[in-house]
Amino acid sequence: MFKIQTLNNISPIGLERLPRERYEVASEIQHPDAILVRSADMHKLAIPDTVKAIGRAGAGTNNIPVAAMSGCGVPVFNAPGANANAVKELVLAGLLMAARNLRGSLDFVGGLSGDDKTLAKLVEDGKKKFVGFELPGRTLGVIGLGAIGVKVANAALDLGMNVLGYDPAITVQNAWQLNASVRQAMSVDDLVARSQVLSVHVPLLDATRGLINAERLKLLKKPGVVLNFARAEIVDETAIVAALDAGALHAYVCDFPSNTLKKHPRAIATPHLGASTGEAEDNCAMMVAEQLREFLETGNIRNSVNFPEAVLPLAEGMHRLCIANANVPNMVGQITTALAKHNLNIADLLNKSRGDVAYTIVDVDSPIPAEIAQEIGRIQGVLSTRVVRA
Repeated sequence: MFKIQTLNNISPIGLERLPRERYEVASEIQHPDAILVRSADMHKLAIPDTVKAIGRAGAGTNNIPVAAMSGCGVPVFNAPGANANAVKELVLAGLLMAARNLRGSLDFVGGLSGDDKTLAKLVEDGKKKFVGFELPGRTLGVIGLGAIGVKVANAALDLGMNVLGYDPAITVQNAWQLNASVRQAMSVDDLVARSQVLSVHVPLLDATRGLINAERLKLLKKPGVVLNFARAEIVDETAIVAALDAGALHAYVCDFPSNTLKKHPRAIATPHLGASTGEAEDNCAMMVAEQLREFLETGNIRNSVNFPEAVLPLAEGMHRLCIANANVPNMVGQITTALAKHNLNIADLLNKSRGDVAYTIVDVDSPIPAEIAQEIGRIQGVLSTRVVRA
């Protein structure tokens, strides 16, 4: 039996991927093998030594101490793309709200009083203040062409917009999904200078913090609209408000309210609704539960944010040793030497690395005694070892 601790309410549809005959799942559980989490902050949480993996039912992992887990040899899984459609739809809704001045117009109507005849006259007299613009022919710049950015770019093309994209690290899989009509920008500045609407879809890193700042806002064509459904800190809020106040920016739409934004007539801030659909929660939970199950049962790693992708079919009758280690020379040599010393024949081997972390899967055709796994675990640089069996 594997024990899974849940730190939030996880979609039951996702938990169904963990069969009861082999998995015990509960919010209060002793010595868990893995943790499933959505939004709970794990940075101050005492994570048990028994934890072999953490699964985030969503894309971002800012609430998980990823670096600390890497040092313990614990992979952190997420669900990239599982909530992409939900976020895409909210981005498009925000774009349409900004283009047609719906925030201001709704506030205007809500503040009217009088009988219907009076109301009708006030509406006709006041609507001129909310003249908007149409999307066809306008240019949308998309920074970050991951699962969400690709969907936003393709949908904007369907609305008749011209679309520019910039992502120097776009994956082959996402490139295949991107409509061929999306034009490539050479840099962030190049993209911003050629766009009237800007949508950011990048993770929050040191390199992306304040990515959209005062200098870049000056490059944006009018009527400028900035859409931020990634992370609040990617956009410099002070610079945004200054541009809105000066009339240099038409609207700012984001998923991260603040006291300043909620009062500004040209800002629209939704309450972190990006992945808040039943479908997205189900999809994220299913995806991460399947990844945790595969890792616990076979040692394979898919969609980890801190470990390399490592997938090796586990053949019937094989005994598997999974080793997480520092990415330094001669680790595989030391591991195979230790196995050979104990007359264990290697049937298959996979070694992958990502940054400072490496992961090795070794299949042998006879049982692996616990003391051998412990011996390998004492090799300098080895972070964790685990034995699984087909």
